[in-house]
Amino acid sequence: MTRDGIRGLTLLELLIVLVLIGLMAGVAIPIFGSGVSTTELKSAAREMAAGLRTARAQAVAERAESVLEIDLAARSFRVPPSARVHTISPQIELKLFTAQRDIVSDKIGAIRFYPDGGSTGGRVTLAAGERKYDVDVDWLTGRIDILE
Repeated sequence: MTRDGIRGLTLLELLIVLVLIGLMAGVAIPIFGSGVSTTELKSAAREMAAGLRTARAQAVAERAESVLEIDLAARSFRVPPSARVHTISPQIELKLFTAQRDIVSDKIGAIRFYPDGGSTGGRVTLAAGERKYDVDVDWLTGRIDILE
């Protein structure tokens, strides 16, 4: 307290506040400074899930096996016989975990769906820095889920 009864901040209190602000900035800047927004990453995961659901629906409707082919090198996927190729941002890392029989090469693979709606199962991971989404396919039911 000063002689007028007004209390001020000490130098120590100011330093503590500045250190806390610096720590928060050090944590926040890498999160927001990444080249891929969370929205863009989640949108890519939703697009992948939509492609998988399309392949599953096609298998059930046509009563024949259907696949979603993923090209990790080209960062793209498609559901044959459609010629439409869906591309993923080059800043998003793709990983595919699938059945051995559906691995064509180290950069190309597929997730297969059967006429009963079941699947070979698998997981497609889309990641940017520390953030990632896993698009899971249940082998028994063919159910597709997006996990954070």
